[in-house]
Amino acid sequence: MELKRLIAKDLLKIKAVFFRPEEPFTWASGIKSPVYCDNRLTLTAPDVRNDVETGLSELVVRNFPDAEVLMGTSTAGIAHAAITGHLLGLPMGYVRSGAKDHGRGNQIEGRLLPGQKVVVVEDLISTGGSVIEVVNVLRGAGAEVLGIVSIFTYGMKKGLERLEAAGVTNFSLTDFDTIAEVAAEEGYIAPGDIERLIAFRNNPSDESWICAGKGEGAGKGEGAGKGEGAGE
Repeated sequence: MELKRLIAKDLLKIKAVFFRPEEPFTWASGIKSPVYCDNRLTLTAPDVRNDVETGLSELVVRNFPDAEVLMGTSTAGIAHAAITGHLLGLPMGYVRSGAKDHGRGNQIEGRLLPGQKVVVVEDLISTGGSVIEVVNVLRGAGAEVLGIVSIFTYGMKKGLERLEAAGVTNFSLTDFDTIAEVAAEEGYIAPGDIERLIAFRNNPSDESWICAGKGEGAGKGEGAGKGEGAGE
């Protein structure tokens, strides 16, 4: 099975990605969203965790064969960087959201030498803001950031533009379009919801997609989503 579809099936199965177009979630930014993402749930599902970490390892080897260090984003990327680093025999560390206010005042945890080639490990990418901050911290410490590997990306225009402007490439195990397609095939959402979901992805600030599907009914995924990883 194609890796993107395998990971999509995995995330839907454990409700790490949860669609609820009839009762939108509200992100911290105030955006109404038909999808909620909590990839931390992959850590408590051993079979899915194995697929994810094996997949991340493959992305690193295929796209960044010269990688010397993996650096996780805080906090969601830390465990994935650690497990992937273990599988590849690579050192890992992580980047805090801000420098500590005590001790040595570290923002980068783990040994990182100037000039080392680093791959950033992230759980999801929406607007790209937080992962680019990590890239900038690593570059400021003298690292050569080869790129990013992540579990899931929304493929939002703002995120793609930010990554391009920062001169960094992301490779994700799966993406929003693939998960929406698989969700419709397996009855998590109604087939007619795909167009609404893509409309949200293309322009999150335009909420017209919410009313576009009223009365169509919902798939088996509606009504019980929870998690912490709604977006950046």
